[in-house]
Amino acid sequence: MDSFPVKKSREFSVMGFDFGTKRIGVAFGQTLTGTATALASVSARDGIPDWQALDKLMNDWKPDAFLVGLPYNMDDSESELLVRARKFGNRLNGRYAKPCYGMDERLSTFEARGQRMRGESEAQLDCLSAQLVLEAWFNELAARFT
Repeated sequence: MDSFPVKKSREFSVMGFDFGTKRIGVAFGQTLTGTATALASVSARDGIPDWQALDKLMNDWKPDAFLVGLPYNMDDSESELLVRARKFGNRLNGRYAKPCYGMDERLSTFEARGQRMRGESEAQLDCLSAQLVLEAWFNELAARFT
């Protein structure tokens, strides 16, 4: 899974995911503004998402590409969850025929917890984490193409 497109020929929209085995946080944004919005948390069963819920999000938001957060270990080694997140990204690409990129998401959940408002659920935390990863990716993408 590539980290970025080879070239950026136009502005495009991206749906970002914070992969988990019980829930998958979803955010949506566009390269034009470099901003993202937390959308929803999709339930998963041992890492297998509720594909009907994802189908609905795809139909409602019509992203041009996907971004999956890759949970590397702090020592840069690959975790089992990272392997499963990549597999999820490959399934997104195969199911929806759109490019899927991966981004190191270390500490995104920690950062999301820091920004969390009192009373927000774990599902809302997953969405916020997806938003933060997507916005970090937009920042890096912009730096590459300026």
